[in-house]
Amino acid sequence: MEEKKKKKLTLTVSSKKPHSSSYFSQRRGKTSVVIEKKPQRKWGEKSFQSKDNFNKPKPTSSFGLKKTFPDKNFNIRKMAEERATKRFKKADEEKIQTKKSTLGKEKSFGSKRQYKLTLSKALDDDAFDGKERSLSSVKRARLKAKKNQDFTKSSVETKKVIHEVNIPEKITIQELSNRMAIQASNIIKHLLGMGVVATINHTLDADTAEYLVKEFGNIPIREKKPDLNILKNQKTNNENLRSRAPIVTVMGHVDHGKTSLLDTLRESNVVASEHGGITQHIGAYKIKTENQNEITFIDTPGHAAFTEMRARGSKVTDIVILVVASDDGVKPQTIEAINHAKAAKVPIIVAINKCDLPASNPQKIKNELLQYELIAEELSGDTLFAEVSAKTKKNLDKLKENIVLQSDLLDLKANFEGNASGIILESRIDKGKGPVSTVLVTNGKLKKGDFFVSGNTWGKTRAMISDDGKNVDFAFPSTPVEILGMNQSALAGDDFIVVDSEDKAKEINDYRIEQTKNKKTTQILVNKDSAFDSSSRPKELPIIIKSDVHGSSEALKNAIEKIEHPEVAPKIILSSIGVITETDVTLASASNAMVIGFNVRPNKEAKKLAEIHKINIKFFNIIYEVIDFISNSLSGLLKPDVKEEIVGSAEVQTIFKVSKIGKVAGSKVTNGEIANNLNARLIRDGNVLYTGSINSIYREKNAAKQVSAGLECGITLKDFGDFKEKDVIEVYKIIETERRI
Repeated sequence: MEEKKKKKLTLTVSSKKPHSSSYFSQRRGKTSVVIEKKPQRKWGEKSFQSKDNFNKPKPTSSFGLKKTFPDKNFNIRKMAEERATKRFKKADEEKIQTKKSTLGKEKSFGSKRQYKLTLSKALDDDAFDGKERSLSSVKRARLKAKKNQDFTKSSVETKKVIHEVNIPEKITIQELSNRMAIQASNIIKHLLGMGVVATINHTLDADTAEYLVKEFGNIPIREKKPDLNILKNQKTNNENLRSRAPIVTVMGHVDHGKTSLLDTLRESNVVASEHGGITQHIGAYKIKTENQNEITFIDTPGHAAFTEMRARGSKVTDIVILVVASDDGVKPQTIEAINHAKAAKVPIIVAINKCDLPASNPQKIKNELLQYELIAEELSGDTLFAEVSAKTKKNLDKLKENIVLQSDLLDLKANFEGNASGIILESRIDKGKGPVSTVLVTNGKLKKGDFFVSGNTWGKTRAMISDDGKNVDFAFPSTPVEILGMNQSALAGDDFIVVDSEDKAKEINDYRIEQTKNKKTTQILVNKDSAFDSSSRPKELPIIIKSDVHGSSEALKNAIEKIEHPEVAPKIILSSIGVITETDVTLASASNAMVIGFNVRPNKEAKKLAEIHKINIKFFNIIYEVIDFISNSLSGLLKPDVKEEIVGSAEVQTIFKVSKIGKVAGSKVTNGEIANNLNARLIRDGNVLYTGSINSIYREKNAAKQVSAGLECGITLKDFGDFKEKDVIEVYKIIETERRI
C-alpha cells in the first residue's frame, strides 16, 4: 500500500520533451500532476517557434503511451534549408564585410534585409558567431563621414559670377543692387564707409553707379542713348527745298473779332459753335487767295486764361496778325500778344477790325501802338496795317496781300520729301476714334501708315483728316491735319516726328519716359512740425477737371492755380481730357472732391455712381464761369467775420422774488433798449460773471418784448438768478459778414 501511494505522489519533470497537461489529465485522472519546465534560452535567441513546430505531432508522456516518431516532411524541409544556407554563406560573409565598411554612408534596401532575422537564421547557430556592430559605432561612423563630406565641400573654390551691369543716367540703389545681384545693404554700407548717407530709394548718378559696380567686381556698361538725330532738323539739299505756305497766327484781345475775321476769310461760321461767343479752342485752317496762294491760319483764344495757347501759337508761326477793335483800343491781351510775337521774333501785321462801326477810330489805335514799337508805314515805320471789317468784308483783300508780301520777304521754304516733322496744336479724346490730335506739319511729307513719336507717346497714322473734314493720304508742310492712331493722348505743344520703324519709335519713347521719371523729385518736408501741424496749412478744396481738349484743361488748371489766399487754396487732384468716367467719380468719392466737366458729360455708369455717392458734378461751357464758381466755392470755406453790436444796457436797482419764476432783477435801462431773446452778459465790478441770453422782460407786471432807455423793467436771465444791486446787464447781438476772395 505504501508503494502504491508513493507512485501516485511521484512528480515527473520533463526538460527534454514537452507534455500536454490537458491530454495527460484526461488519461491519468486528477491524482497526477505534470509540471512543464520551459527550456533555458541562450542569450540572443528568440522565444518563438517556427511554423513547422505546429505541424509536429503532440508529444506524449512516458506513462504507458506509444512513442511517436518525427515527421519525414519536417526533416526534408530542414535539410533543404541547411543546404541553401551553406550555399549562400560565403557570399553573405563577403557582403557583410563590404556593408560594414559603407555603413552610415549608404542605406539601401538590401542592407536592411541582411540584418533581418529570418527562419533560416533563427535555426542556424553559425549566423550568430560573428559579433554585431554597436549603435554607438554606427553613429561615430556617420559623424565622421559627414565631417569628411563638409570638408570636401569647403575645399571646393566657388568662383564669383561677374555681371555686366547697364548703367543709365540715374539709377536707384534698389535697381543697382538688382542688376548686380547683391544685397542693397552692402551698397549702403559701402556708401556709409565713403561718408555718404543713403537709403534704398536714393538715386545715384551714372558716375557714382559706375564706381560702385567696379568696386564690387562687376563690369559697368553705360547705356547707349537711342539715335536722337531725328529730333534735329535734317540738313537737306537746296534741290529738295520748295516754297511753302506761310503759317499765320491770329492773336488779340477777347471779343475783338478774331474768329469772325477768320470766318469771313474762310467763308465759314466757327463762331456759332463756340460757347459764349468767345473762342476757347485753338484751330488751324488753310485758305486759298485769288492768286491761288495758300495761307495757313491758326486761331488762338483771347481770354486771359489761354496764355499757354497764345504762346504755343506764336512759336510755330511765321507771321502774327494782331487784331485790335477800332472802338475798344489796346487791351491787356493785346499787349500780351505783342510780347509773345516779339519773344518769338515774328513779324506783326496789325488788322484794325470793326471799322464799320460809328465809334471806330483807327488813328487812335495807331497812336496807342506807337509805345509798343509798332509804327505804321505812313508814320515812317515798317509795320503793315490794314483797316478791315469782318461784317462788311472791307479791305480783306488788302490784308491777304500784306500776308503774301510779308511771306515773300521771309522766303519761306521747306522740304517736301522725306520723313515729316511738326508740332501738336491740340489734342482730345473722341468717343469713337480714341485719341485725336491736330498736327501742323512743318517739314517733310506725312503719309498714312507712318510711325511717329510725339512727347511721351508714339503711334501709327491710321487716318488723316483735313480742316474741311476730308480724309487725305498725304500732308505737306504748312498743312494742319487731324491724325488718328496714337497710343495715348499727346500734350498740346509736343513735337511730332516720323521715324523709320515701329521698333525705333518704341525705343525713343521708352527713353523719353525714363528721362521723365528721372526728372520727378519727391517732396521733402522742411521740418517735423510741418508734417503734423495742420493749423498752419490752409484749407484745401479738392478739384477734378475733365475737359474736351488738352488746351482747355491746361488753361483751366493754370487759371485755378492762380487763385491764392492765405486761408484756403484749390487742390487739383486730376486734370485730364475725355468724358467723366466711373474712375473719376470713385476718385472724387475717395478724396471728397468736386468734379468739373468743361464741354464734357459723364457716361451712364458714372452718372449712376455719382448719384449713389452724392458727388457734386458741375458742367460749364465758358471758362470765366468756371473761375467764378471756384472762387465762390473757396469763399465758402472762409470763416465769416464776426462782430458784436451792443443794443443796450440796464442797471440792477432791486431784486424781487416771484413764485414760479424765481428772482427778477428790477432794472432801469440806461442806454439803447433791452429786447427779448437777445444775447446778454452780466457785469459785476468790471468782471463778466454770466454770458447767455435774456429769458423774459416784465413791464408793470406784464410781459414785454422790448423796453427803451429811461424806463424801468424786470429782467430774468436763462439759468441765472444770483443778482445783486449795481449789476449791469448788457444786451448785444452778433453780426456775421461773409468773406469773399
